[in-house]
Amino acid sequence: MKVDLEKIEFKNATLADLPEIVFLLADDELGKTRESPSKTVEPSYVQAFEEIAKDPNNEIIVGKLAGKIIAVMQITYIANLTFRGSRRALIEGVRVSTPLRANGIGRRLFEIAFAKARAKGCKIAQLTSNKTRKGAFRFYEVLGLKATHEGFKYDL
Repeated sequence: MKVDLEKIEFKNATLADLPEIVFLLADDELGKTRESPSKTVEPSYVQAFEEIAKDPNNEIIVGKLAGKIIAVMQITYIANLTFRGSRRALIEGVRVSTPLRANGIGRRLFEIAFAKARAKGCKIAQLTSNKTRKGAFRFYEVLGLKATHEGFKYDL
């Protein structure tokens, strides 16, 4: 499906956007096994959203087309002692609606994220991606991101 990027509104998410965001997070093979989309959003999502919204070092950006959320990402700005005390942007929860991929929406979302990170004084943008997301890896490489590190996670 072809999309006119000029018709997409990118903005900070509101609590009213949360049900659509959760549906979008569940819109892939991994997401459908770990998210719980519903018209009535689980309290844990509301609590997390409210915490993110209150924190000036966190943003959830959505892309809306004809009033419907078609893209989302979270950016967290982190102060670090490394790299001479510079800040970095951690990008997580990146999704573009499956039928709308390959239209430049993801690229535009990252352009916005990089501009926001620069404005916050970040010197590095980083993200993690599940190793099974081969298409995402190709996309990130096209954007100029480099797989310079190996990451680790520990389930608590």
